[in-house]
Amino acid sequence: MKVGIVAQRSNRRATALATRLFERLHDGETTVVFDETTAAALSADESRWPDGQTATPTGRGVDEMDGCDLVVSIGGDGTFLFAARGAGSTPILGVNLGEVGFLNAVAPDEAVETVVEEVRRIRETGSARTRTVPRLRATGEDWTLPPALNEIVIQGPQRGHGGGAGFEVRVDGALYTSGRADGVLVATPTGSTAYNLSEDGPLVHPAVDGLVVTEMAGEEAMPPLVVDDSSEITVRIESGAESVVVSDGRVREAVAPPSQVTVARASESVNIAGPQRDFFAALGKLA
Repeated sequence: MKVGIVAQRSNRRATALATRLFERLHDGETTVVFDETTAAALSADESRWPDGQTATPTGRGVDEMDGCDLVVSIGGDGTFLFAARGAGSTPILGVNLGEVGFLNAVAPDEAVETVVEEVRRIRETGSARTRTVPRLRATGEDWTLPPALNEIVIQGPQRGHGGGAGFEVRVDGALYTSGRADGVLVATPTGSTAYNLSEDGPLVHPAVDGLVVTEMAGEEAMPPLVVDDSSEITVRIESGAESVVVSDGRVREAVAPPSQVTVARASESVNIAGPQRDFFAALGKLA
């Protein structure tokens, strides 16, 4: 079987843990591969690479991680989101080196044994223990963004006075709100604890099948709205300068008003492997 490892960029704790995982896992039955950034960091500093190991760390683009049986993300939620971009339906196990870590359930001192146990489980049963979480997809007239695990944001050219745009937001064709705002954010329950929360959107328990629609600094703001996760949200950008649609804070598409963006649940979900994160314990770290 094949295990992919994605470690947080420029984090020595993350690369050290990646090395420890390599030492435990890389044998005749399991191949370990790293994303390109992690492999480059290990190659550049021989002190991080196992003694007696002469092979060069294997690096590949994160978009190739879907060919693995398990992907291990080491870092914060940002690292997990990066790994999820390329993992497809491959289970992802998150090791938390961040402060909160809603997506990463495993503590660093438990990481090696947890990953080894998950690999054993996959070998014996053919599958990891996983929970499935939804993703969102944004589409326009002639473009589609990669699916987002946390949120899709449609916003004006910049935040603040004079930088927003005119928006009209509909849910399954019915008008929800219209007017000028900095932007509109559509989040999954997973993403409700991220950017959505900073925009005064509601917390949504991960077991809820819903989507959150949050207006960002609207001039006549409507309260945030939670809708069924089968809903289709259309955001029409009616005025303003060139706006932008952003998937999970990374992938962007520039759009010129008037334009319409459709946001709906993606067909591709994310499979999170390993023990489940205690949602309420993680909430306590937000205080």
